[in-house]
Amino acid sequence: MNQPSGILIKQGRLIDPANQLDAVKDIYLENGRVIAIDDHIEQSKTAAAEEIDARGLIVMPGIIDLCARVREPGLEHKATIKTETIAASKAGITTLCCPPDTDPVIDEKAVVDLINHGVKNAAHSHIVCLGAMTSKLKGEHLSEMAALKAAGCVGISNASRPITNTLVLRRALEYASSHDLTVFIEPNDPYLSNHGCAHEGAVATRLGLPGIPDAAESTVIARDLELIAEIGARVHFGRISSARSIGLIEQAQKQGLKVTADVAIHQLFLTEMDLSTYNSHCHVLPPFRELRDRDALRYAVANGIVQAICSDHQPHEEDAKLHPFPATEPGISGLETLLPLTLKLVSENILSWQQAVTSLTIAPGKILGIDKGHLSIGAVADLAIINPDKDWTLEAETMKSQGKNTPFLGWHFQHQLAHTIINGQLIR
Repeated sequence: MNQPSGILIKQGRLIDPANQLDAVKDIYLENGRVIAIDDHIEQSKTAAAEEIDARGLIVMPGIIDLCARVREPGLEHKATIKTETIAASKAGITTLCCPPDTDPVIDEKAVVDLINHGVKNAAHSHIVCLGAMTSKLKGEHLSEMAALKAAGCVGISNASRPITNTLVLRRALEYASSHDLTVFIEPNDPYLSNHGCAHEGAVATRLGLPGIPDAAESTVIARDLELIAEIGARVHFGRISSARSIGLIEQAQKQGLKVTADVAIHQLFLTEMDLSTYNSHCHVLPPFRELRDRDALRYAVANGIVQAICSDHQPHEEDAKLHPFPATEPGISGLETLLPLTLKLVSENILSWQQAVTSLTIAPGKILGIDKGHLSIGAVADLAIINPDKDWTLEAETMKSQGKNTPFLGWHFQHQLAHTIINGQLIR
């Protein structure tokens, strides 16, 4: 990216939940920072090299995506840092959080440096990393968490590879807590999920697909909450999919435990019924569950039980989705649908604008412990500008991600991104 220059954004509806702001304002950016916000800012009083007429547009902080696999290092045939940060920047996402299940695993400083080098040379959006909780993510020996934090990791996780040894998990929570690190957990009991590919129920039985009960998720959460209560660790549960899990998390939060959660945006729209045609683009883990689960997730986001919405971006090459449903690789290319699907919830009166923007910006920023997701004076100038009345259709040909694997192809949306600004620079 080139060096940032001054930008004056005129008369947009500025939505910044972190500062309780929802009003028509001017905002001036210079040297990569937010310099001024006022009812009217005269260009003669700024050194703005560019002016954006934002009348009728929404101006919000740049999106922070809590879980996006850019596939580099290790799986560059699926995607790269360059392709996926370009896709993110064209989707209003200014910061991506990369899980540690790269190849090699992010369990030592050298791998963090490797990713940072790739970001420096090729990235458009920012990338932050989670370090591995255990060596090689094998769930046996703890990683050097202190060294990973010093290298820049914003938290630790075992990604989608569960720790079945409860003593190892307890030691990991204690170690992380002693270094003020948030532990990110994707709850799944591998023995209960048993290589399934669909929600265990009538639909999976009718389709002849091996099922995954919601207990595969909720039993892990129940176990982990007992340890969290004992240790006092700060834990974030990622990609929650069931009503039962929501109940456990809500109860823990009422008890004062330091527990947060997110949901993948596709879980707020699709259910097990969408598997009826064996559409492999609907093969995700955790699986799409019942309608009541989807509605419970929507309720949880609207009521702050689930604080953040993420893309759970997993780009794949075309061949990965061409096998019989159980043999296909799970995951959706989700960067380019994170914002429009979230705003679709606004159109459907599931979320308010404030709730939607919060779940994409300041909430994930706080979970990661980074100073982003807000437009305070002096803040990094990462913004998304949205046209709320521009209809468009998602088509594979126009997707920027290297992965085109999404069940939302052909969906029509009302809100379209107009501009993304990263470090005070307009992305073109």
